[in-house]
Amino acid sequence: MSEKVTLTVESPDAGQRIDLYLSERLSRTRSFIKQLIKKGNILLAGRPVKPGYKIKRNDIIEITIPEEEITLKPEQIPLEILYRDRDIVVVDKPPGLVMYPAAGHRCGTLMNALAYHVGKLAPVGGPLRPGVVHRLDKDTSGVVVVALSEEAYYCLVEAFRKREIKRTYYALVFGHMKDKEGEIELPIGRSRTHRKKMSTRVKRGRYAKTFWRVIEEFRDATLIEVSLATGRTHQIRVHFSSVGHPVLGDRVYGRKTIIKSKEGVIKIPRQMLHAAVLGFVHPATGQWLEFSSPMPSDMLDLVRRLRGHH
Repeated sequence: MSEKVTLTVESPDAGQRIDLYLSERLSRTRSFIKQLIKKGNILLAGRPVKPGYKIKRNDIIEITIPEEEITLKPEQIPLEILYRDRDIVVVDKPPGLVMYPAAGHRCGTLMNALAYHVGKLAPVGGPLRPGVVHRLDKDTSGVVVVALSEEAYYCLVEAFRKREIKRTYYALVFGHMKDKEGEIELPIGRSRTHRKKMSTRVKRGRYAKTFWRVIEEFRDATLIEVSLATGRTHQIRVHFSSVGHPVLGDRVYGRKTIIKSKEGVIKIPRQMLHAAVLGFVHPATGQWLEFSSPMPSDMLDLVRRLRGHH
């Protein structure tokens, strides 16, 4: 069964090439989008479109994504479920776990685990990511919600779009912040030189805003609490890298994988980013729900070692 998606272009995105815009919005490669365009699976106002078309405000784009050869198979992967009912499931995702299958990782993902533990998943969102309304990077740990019903899926998608979701993160960043708290308000878009990366140095980026406050300072690093006003791809990683304080262990946006000290070298195993709090209105009951996840052991261990080297 194919997946059908309809997108309406908003003002900040106007002027982008349609293939780049869809690559970012659908989290797919540019070549994959071009293949869809070539096959006539992407229509603008009901008509075929070229990859270089510059999108305009209020353009309505219809996308048909054919069912992929990769299938979502249930796998008995350990999973910490924080909450579950007939409409949603909330999970504490460990670091190193990919969200859903794709060409590079056909199995061993969060969705494979949910297919085993939950069984019946939402009938919308795509065959490989049913009910997925937001995602965490492979090396980012923490709270994530997945819809189990069609109604919950569309309700949560709308809540994320309207920025009605509470999201708080812990991050260990390189260096010391100038102030004890602040905000970063820089647009984010696809990098012109590295197509798999996002950047703030773009002509037409999407509005992005990040709030932060210092929790604890160490010799060469700072533990901060971060909250999001928007939810752009790699937003926290891109924003802090752009102001000279990349997330420790981020091999894409900072490459700060070690911290040197008088006692030796501390190796950073992964990007030190953790989704600590997720709050939202339950799509069926209207009740406000809020879930938290303690800092994972590898991040706690790094904090302890940084304290010892302070």
